[in-house]
Amino acid sequence: MIRKLTLVTILAAGIGFPAIAGEEEDFVVSRSLSPELALDLAKAALESCRNSGYQVAVAVVDRAGLLQVMLKDRYAGPHTTSTARRKAWTALSFRTNTTDLARTTQAGQVQSGMRFVEGALALGGGIMVRSKGELVAAIGVSGAPGGSLDDACALAAIEVLEDRLEPL
Repeated sequence: MIRKLTLVTILAAGIGFPAIAGEEEDFVVSRSLSPELALDLAKAALESCRNSGYQVAVAVVDRAGLLQVMLKDRYAGPHTTSTARRKAWTALSFRTNTTDLARTTQAGQVQSGMRFVEGALALGGGIMVRSKGELVAAIGVSGAPGGSLDDACALAAIEVLEDRLEPL
């Protein structure tokens, strides 16, 4: 009787182990920005552009490409909100900053077809946001006179919040 009970207990316990191992393979744990950090990132980019004399819109998308924060300065053009969101989405979706995509997707380039992807926008101003090497979000800036200046505002924001993006 004790042998049967021990055998049943061992078999029952053994059945659970593969399920645990299977669960680990079935689920992925990922990191994403808190709403507070996403908002602070957008504010820092807006402030950087404002300090340089530019009125812009800033979008932060989460790791799934969904809009998390949108800020528009009072005199930024009406096109800047959709453009900022598309730049952020493009950087995240293609895992490449949009200034680099602008170069690699020119007519005649192998990747030029990317420009026909609905919602994609290969103009400077879309920057990936990483934490501990993991892509966690992207920021898009639109409204400065040129993509390189949009990039500069986004990069300045990431630098200002580096200690929160790369915690020890």
